[in-house]
Amino acid sequence: MHPKTPDPEFTDAELVAIGAAAFAEEAAAVAAVGTSLDDGFARAVRTLYACKGMVLVTGLGKSGIIARKLAATLTSTGTPSHFIHPVEAAHGDLGVVQGSDLLISISRSGNNPEVVGLVARCRQFGMTTLTITGKPDSELALASHIVLHTPVEKEACPLNLTPTSSALASMAMGDALVVALIRMRGFRSEDFALFHPSGVLGRRLLIKVAELMHSGPELPVVDHTLTLRQSLPEIVGKRLGGTCVIDGEGKLAGICVDGDIKRFLLAREDALDRPISEVMNPRPTTIPADMLALAALRLMENREQGPVTLLIVTDEGNRPLGLLHIHDVLRAGLF
Repeated sequence: MHPKTPDPEFTDAELVAIGAAAFAEEAAAVAAVGTSLDDGFARAVRTLYACKGMVLVTGLGKSGIIARKLAATLTSTGTPSHFIHPVEAAHGDLGVVQGSDLLISISRSGNNPEVVGLVARCRQFGMTTLTITGKPDSELALASHIVLHTPVEKEACPLNLTPTSSALASMAMGDALVVALIRMRGFRSEDFALFHPSGVLGRRLLIKVAELMHSGPELPVVDHTLTLRQSLPEIVGKRLGGTCVIDGEGKLAGICVDGDIKRFLLAREDALDRPISEVMNPRPTTIPADMLALAALRLMENREQGPVTLLIVTDEGNRPLGLLHIHDVLRAGLF
């Protein structure tokens, strides 16, 4: 059962102020830890970079949750990592470790006996041990090769008991290690995508225009000598809202979209019998087939001449290969 507590009435403004104060207090705590970094942080990064085995991360309670997050973030950014539970480790899980591995332990107090015991056993295996703790003189810190101190004087919790600011500081320290390793490894967005092929982030960094464009029989193409009337069946039939216009050599001469047609029909009574070359835009924006689909979407939205919904995909000889419609990119879920 939850303990019975008073039920004071707070106004919405008061509750918002409480939340804002928590944000401010935690932000200040994290900033203070950032300013306290020294050569020990650089040593930690270089040691992680040089690790030839697995990076194991451990912690109990809320520190264990932070440890799981750090292990996952390391793994997804090119540093093979695994969470190991300090209690389960004492009951067989230590079988996965070897001397070339490295252990990162996370503990606010640094005096948790299970975590201290795991560090001691890992050192017996010849492993390097790194600790993130708020107590640099704790038993855990003294047992570790490298100590990253996260000094937090007061929790955002009004009782100064629940790990709030200290938990965030530990997480930020782990993130700082990851960021430094990303820079040292030269880890690229393409590498990130390889580890996230099924998620939105992966799709954004992997899907190319060639996978989404309309090509072959789906690609609307008309010769520049045809009239607008003669071109309409191709435009209407392919249902993409426009068509590529090519010259006598099959090279791109322009693009004609629905908006161009409507404006031309309003401007001329004989519009349908005029050459499509008079209707088309002779300077369309073109893209290569190997361009990232997300980059093509950004180009559609931020084009200097104004946003568009269609882009023509061309080869090196300026021959149309396909049409990319904004709806194709949106359907792919790249946002």
